[in-house]
Parts: sequence; C-alpha cells; structure tokens
Amino acid sequence: MGKIPTDNLIPGMVLASDVRDRSGRLLLRGGTELNDRHLYILRTWGILEAEVAGAEEDLESPELANAIAPELWSAIEGEITPLFRHADLTHPAMKELLRMRIMKKARYGNR
Repeated sequence: MGKIPTDNLIPGMVLASDVRDRSGRLLLRGGTELNDRHLYILRTWGILEAEVAGAEEDLESPELANAIAPELWSAIEGEITPLFRHADLTHPAMKELLRMRIMKKARYGNR
C-alpha cells in the first residue's frame, strides 16, 4: 500500500485505508473501489492523497516492470516521452517519473 496524490487516482483503484476530511469526518471507507464519483468527492473535500492497495507494488517492483513485453514498453515509451519534452531525461528523478508513467499506462491503459 502507498499514498497516491488525488490527481493520480483512477477509477478501479482500491483504497487501503479510510479517507477522512480535515475534521476527521469519514468520506470513504478502506476497501472502496474508486469510481468517478469518489474521485469527485475527494477533490471537492480537498483531499490531497489517499492510501491505495498495491500502490507500492505498481510503482517500485522491478518484477512488474520486467513483466511488461519489450514491444509494449517501447510503444508506450514512444507515446509518453513527448510529454516530457521540456524535462531533462538524464536526471534520475525525471527518468523515474517517466518509468512510473510507462508502468501505469501499461497496467491501467487510458483510465
């Protein structure tokens, strides 16, 4: 489980823990599979991030990256790289962001 910024949440992700507003009021229970309405609620209440089941595995597991077919990786990389045209892709942080975005696209598609 890992914390994901609200802007990066997509329908189908599952909350790993309860989400509460600043005053402690329960907004969504852990175990909820997110849909568009849930994402709207989180943004409306100013929630900046949420714990999502499997988030660390999605972003950090080298096994998952190796499980992506090289042809698919190249196709996605060709599609995503232009979005990073103003970034220095030799910088380790930018390389990692690109890698994470490719993995997310491979796993979830355009959701």
